[in-house]
Amino acid sequence: MRKPTIQDVAKAAGVGVGTVSRVLNNHAAVKEATREAVLKAISDLDYTPNPHARRIAGGKSYTISVLLPVVTTEFYVRLLDGLEHAFQEARYDVAIFPLLDRLRLERYLGSHTLAYQADGLVMASYNLTALFHERHVRSEQPTVLVDAYADNVDCAYMDNTAGGKIAGEYATTFAGQIYAIWVETELDQIFTTRVFDERRAGFFSALTAAGRQIAGEYISSFDTHVARTVAAQLLTEAEFPCTVFASADLLASALIEEAEVRGLKVGSDIKIIGFDDQPWAERRGLTTLHQPVESMGYEAASLLLSRLAGHQGPPRARKFTPKLLVRSST
Repeated sequence: MRKPTIQDVAKAAGVGVGTVSRVLNNHAAVKEATREAVLKAISDLDYTPNPHARRIAGGKSYTISVLLPVVTTEFYVRLLDGLEHAFQEARYDVAIFPLLDRLRLERYLGSHTLAYQADGLVMASYNLTALFHERHVRSEQPTVLVDAYADNVDCAYMDNTAGGKIAGEYATTFAGQIYAIWVETELDQIFTTRVFDERRAGFFSALTAAGRQIAGEYISSFDTHVARTVAAQLLTEAEFPCTVFASADLLASALIEEAEVRGLKVGSDIKIIGFDDQPWAERRGLTTLHQPVESMGYEAASLLLSRLAGHQGPPRARKFTPKLLVRSST
């Protein structure tokens, strides 16, 4: 059976092919009644636009490139959900470019690579903008930064300093020693990030304001085995009762598991505060800082889409603030 064409849609709607194209591209200069007629014809005919024909006709690929460190963590899966939701609503496809290592980053810094053949560019989490400026590389496409801040580009970011401060203020309400586990990964040696530095700064500002001191700090990666080893070391050295701020939920989960193995009562012997509010956090009873990750991704995509639609204003910043969710782990 022959697939319906844009000409078939135009004939069914009683309009020209150009009008159908403008509807497909969400052009503002289309009367609402005409738009509805075209959309009805598209639905009745089960017409699917050909992205290659759209590119040839309009000089666009209708694809957005997303550069991000990794794609395997829960955080980035949630972030991509938010980005893809907004882009799909606007009929854009998403091409994902995980950076993973320095070699791949070096390759992507060259503007001739596939990532730059898209209509727009999203750079996620690690502040790649600084590296692009150091190399004097400028992307010709509209660009947005997500989960990091820069003053010369559109960005949607989390206020990690505020989140750390909220965690610190809550931790100081409990008696006993205070401990913290921070994240350091191999990626931190490759890319520039301020996420965990900001959480730490906010946490310590709250402790200082309350006249409290930290009893011990520990460093872990996102590797589950490493996280469990660090949790075991902390629990071996800690004085109970105590409160622990685990700066990522994955670290908090390892701490809960290790505490339970040792017969410690979570919420009494040891109070645990996480950061992220991963989908499983509520089930585990983890007190944590909720990050509206999907909303942040959606907003970043919306900023980029507005540039693609012709917005010419100065760089815009959208800040998201984490919210403390108290559960049984404290």
